[in-house]
Amino acid sequence: MSIAQADILAPLRFFYGLASQDLRVTFVDPGEIPPTERSLLVHESDMTPTLAEHHGTPIALDVHARSVVGSNYLVRAVILRRADDQQPVEFGAIGIHLDGFDESIRQFILEGRIPLGGLLQQYHVPHSSHPSGFFRIEIDHRLADLLGGFDGQRCYGRCNELRHPDGSPIAEVVEVLPCCQV
Repeated sequence: MSIAQADILAPLRFFYGLASQDLRVTFVDPGEIPPTERSLLVHESDMTPTLAEHHGTPIALDVHARSVVGSNYLVRAVILRRADDQQPVEFGAIGIHLDGFDESIRQFILEGRIPLGGLLQQYHVPHSSHPSGFFRIEIDHRLADLLGGFDGQRCYGRCNELRHPDGSPIAEVVEVLPCCQV
């Protein structure tokens, strides 16, 4: 794995521990991703509305770990779930630049009740999505427990950066889908 690839996995490394070498990630071309996962990952849109449309239900947020770094950077590990039956539809490791938001949205982000993509959509925050890599990951027991899978199962994901119109970062995100999307 190159240094650039390791850098775009930084939010996931936070979840595993900064010195962790345990990530079993292989970067792949989008064409190597199975069709259903490819349709959910290979686009320049936010994942929250993409998942809501795919699953036909609103998406709920479940925060598993969080830390504020300095005064303006929130790192968290989350599960996005279907609101109707609470089935996990994504694991996300995300670093959010809080200084790019007004106080009301910043407070909602810190509360951790609504996915960032949902807040951006709800408050009509202009932004763009910039996927920077797609990968296959052999999940360990931690991700397996969160995604309803098993240790060693292969899942797919992407690294993405959300940006304000001026190009300044909103968030760096690593998104992992459960191994069997339906």
